[in-house]
Amino acid sequence: MAAAINSILLKIKPKIKIKICNPLSDCARSSSRRSASPSILQFFFSTTTLTYADADSDCSNETNATADANPNFIHPSADVHPNAITGHGVSVGPYCTIGSSVKLGNGCRLYPGSHVFGNTEIGDHCLLMPGAVVGDHLPGRTVLGRSNVIGHHAVIGVKCQDLKYKPGDECFLLIGDNNEIREHTSIHRSSKSSDKTVIGDNNLIMGSCHIAHDCKIGNNNIFANNTLLAGHVVVEDYTHTAGAIVVHQFCHIGSFSFVGGGSVVSQDVPKYTMVAGERAELRGLNLEGLRRHEFTATEIKSLRTAYRNIFMPVDSNSTSFEERITKVEEDKELGKIPVVCTMIQSLRDSFAQNRRGICKFRYFSGS
Repeated sequence: MAAAINSILLKIKPKIKIKICNPLSDCARSSSRRSASPSILQFFFSTTTLTYADADSDCSNETNATADANPNFIHPSADVHPNAITGHGVSVGPYCTIGSSVKLGNGCRLYPGSHVFGNTEIGDHCLLMPGAVVGDHLPGRTVLGRSNVIGHHAVIGVKCQDLKYKPGDECFLLIGDNNEIREHTSIHRSSKSSDKTVIGDNNLIMGSCHIAHDCKIGNNNIFANNTLLAGHVVVEDYTHTAGAIVVHQFCHIGSFSFVGGGSVVSQDVPKYTMVAGERAELRGLNLEGLRRHEFTATEIKSLRTAYRNIFMPVDSNSTSFEERITKVEEDKELGKIPVVCTMIQSLRDSFAQNRRGICKFRYFSGS
């Protein structure tokens, strides 16, 4: 028997060309090529070329051509409902489950023990690692875009943990393209049919994170391990969280901001700022983040001046917070800088109706 298997592998191996590339094709986080040696599992997954999107090249035409040439591979132990719709070049590993209403795009790969349930649509070239669960049999829908990676034992698009959810209500989760969602992360659908949980493009969501019902996540964010977002949290673009942070429900995290490790965020984080502490406080501008994202020296200098005038007045008793914001707005120079205007608007929005205000900040004297 062993001799027969070795003979088969020797015949198969020369025909296999494995190209393992970074599936986050449009993401600026990495431009390096990654390759891996073919494993015994890959031999049984396919006897033809397997191709993924590469970070350094536009290989969409190549992958489509390969998908057309590739027959689907479904392992005999996988449970695939006959009504499920699969694209070209789909590989389904051992002990996977695909439900009756599932749609899989071209080139998707389900590693052993991964499952897709409910009314779920997964775009082209997505990767489900072992133990991943996507979708639920609840009314509603889960939609993933292209080139997403769902990590080991991550649970995506299941029932929310909100007691206000009424059984039978539709609930939704929409995820964009090129997101890397790592191991043991959980992302829940919305709590009601009139809302959606939404995640944009090019986000890195590290291990054991939680994104609760009705959250709105933008693009190009990095959530470190154990970042926990309660319901209805809004995170804009290019934010970065350190590990083990907790964000209170209905809080807003502004673009290009940074949240320090171990922080409990109970109020809004304004754009461009940095917060840290057991009860998160403003600690200044996210200068390193601004430099990395190529803000000009003039923009950074103007933001620093505006920040000092608003949050670090010489005499905090002489003027109110609102008066200091207005003074910066009316400044002949600062008032004309777009990033300063954007920061001011972020501050004003945090004090709008039903918003939580901004994180506390300390006054500093000149001494």
